[in-house]
Amino acid sequence: MRLSRYFMPVLKETPGEAQVISHQLMLRAAMVRQTSSGIYAWLPLGKRVLANIERIVREEQDRAGAIEVLMPTIQSSDLWKQSGRYDAYGPEMLRITDRHDREMLFSPTAEELFTAIFQNGAKSYRDLPRNIYQIQWKFRDEVRPRFGVLRGREFLMKDAYSFDLDFDGAVHSYNRMFIAYMRTFQRMGLNAIPMQADTGPIGGDLSHEFIVLAPTGESDVFYHENWLKPRDTSTINADDRAALAAFIDGLNADYAATDEKRDLAAEAACGTALKQSKGIEVGQVFYFGDKYTTPMGVTVQGPDGAPVTPLMGSYGIGVSRLVGAIIEACHDEAGIVWPDAVAPFKVALINLRADDAACQAACDKLYADFTAAGVDVLYDDRDERGGAKFATADLIGLPWQVIVGPKGLAAGIVELKRRATGERVEVPIEAVVGRVG
Repeated sequence: MRLSRYFMPVLKETPGEAQVISHQLMLRAAMVRQTSSGIYAWLPLGKRVLANIERIVREEQDRAGAIEVLMPTIQSSDLWKQSGRYDAYGPEMLRITDRHDREMLFSPTAEELFTAIFQNGAKSYRDLPRNIYQIQWKFRDEVRPRFGVLRGREFLMKDAYSFDLDFDGAVHSYNRMFIAYMRTFQRMGLNAIPMQADTGPIGGDLSHEFIVLAPTGESDVFYHENWLKPRDTSTINADDRAALAAFIDGLNADYAATDEKRDLAAEAACGTALKQSKGIEVGQVFYFGDKYTTPMGVTVQGPDGAPVTPLMGSYGIGVSRLVGAIIEACHDEAGIVWPDAVAPFKVALINLRADDAACQAACDKLYADFTAAGVDVLYDDRDERGGAKFATADLIGLPWQVIVGPKGLAAGIVELKRRATGERVEVPIEAVVGRVG
């Protein structure tokens, strides 16, 4: 993409309403613009990051055996009244009345709807286990939306729902999602710590929040220092029920809890290894048994012909929140530092002299070569000073910068900068595509 033809209205100054670094940088880098309190339009650069995060989430859900669907954002209140949550959920739910005076709502979550869809399609134990998911926009009418996409009212969420015949199967489904979440966040360059958590309005008695440590986080969290080291999940076979359970039990042996679920005895046992921090929740997993299937009358025929009430879990990832969380964890004084896997483009190609025919020809060829190699490149071909181009490239945080100027070009070289480290090296122009491809 040529920057001269792209829509990326970056800001030099930090908007006054932005309190945290992710909100500041997302506005300055032209990733989002606020349209109403807690509601954002996603501009092209932000949309590309959102799509990359969504792709990773989808790949790991598919790998874990979940099946993707797409549910409506507007739901009937009838299902929520059936489960007993319509009045209990609270003012965060946006309630709507249509022209026929039917009570509707803008989905804040979808346990009831998924349960009803499953009930219509599953009749026998042979239809279980199942895990069904979607990636869809949600709305929660936060009383004080703040911190940009970290605490907005409208947000993109992956929500999955598992159905099992018995408790052991349900716990295995929970564990499969647990490990899928660890892999998902690791692929994004995040160390998201699974912490024992309160179940809130979702219900149930087993839940973990996945927390990214950040000084701007809203949650107080407590954990053993072992969690500061990444955990290797590459060799875990999620189909091996016993091995998976043993691995997760081993992880949970290291204490980690949100403020609502603190265990003072376990904290005392940690001694000086106990750490306290602020954190940002990027995902949560729940097991809640028959909380929805029983009141909604869901049964399937068991192996002996008797009816069985399926047991459920639900599993959420804040896809749009992750954009802000990654920036909170990956930035410096100059701007964003994107992990390679989620960056909107891999390379910033910078022409230092747009009025120089040789520089322009060399950049045009590099642009074509990168594109042919399948490397996403943002080509800064604007007639701007070099300093302004460097500032823009650092602000938007693409992993690599390829810098083309007359002096280096005369010697057949370009400068290659790694954004994360600031390291600069001179590379023969014919070799640069291979270095970053």
